[in-house]
Amino acid sequence: MTIKPQQIVVSCILLTSLWCWELPSARADIYKYVDKYGRVYLTDRPEHAGYKRLVRTWKGWSQSRGAASVNYRLLAANRQRFSRTIAEAALERALPTALVHAVITAESAYDPNAVSTAGAVGLMQLMPATAERYGVHNRRDPVANIAGGTEYLKDLLGMFNNDLVLAIAAYNAGEGAVLKHGRRIPPYEETQTYVKRVLKFYDDYKKMSL
Repeated sequence: MTIKPQQIVVSCILLTSLWCWELPSARADIYKYVDKYGRVYLTDRPEHAGYKRLVRTWKGWSQSRGAASVNYRLLAANRQRFSRTIAEAALERALPTALVHAVITAESAYDPNAVSTAGAVGLMQLMPATAERYGVHNRRDPVANIAGGTEYLKDLLGMFNNDLVLAIAAYNAGEGAVLKHGRRIPPYEETQTYVKRVLKFYDDYKKMSL
């Protein structure tokens, strides 16, 4: 069997990365990038928007359904840029401002142009059906996107009796999935990881002046 040079590069990277994943302290997200020559790069520090976050599913490692085109270097600047809009939307719907920030951080890292592999768009990663339900005609419009996303989040909290964990899980997997699994977090690794990330961001943002 002939092994191509690209395969050697990929194998080495994969072996190194898999070894790192086994370390107890390795809790960072893993990102994958494939260049024009077919070479695969894995890292926990994406250098550009071409990297896609990987999640572990029952099928193995796959690309996350979360935002796929995110510039993490602009996160702090964009957080400040959209803080007023977020605060106003949260206040109007009686939601904790820190919670909305947490969801947006997990969904898009404050990139209004973020597009997921599943077709979700914008700061709060609205799918076409969700946008239509809440009257969002332009999902890339930050004000409209945040309005639709916060309204959806409010409805989820109402649906699940203000159970924050279930509402967050439903925001990621859909309310149908949570109901299907007996009002529990669906057994999807992506959703379970998502809930933990949002709760961690929420806890961090509650300590900040937003």
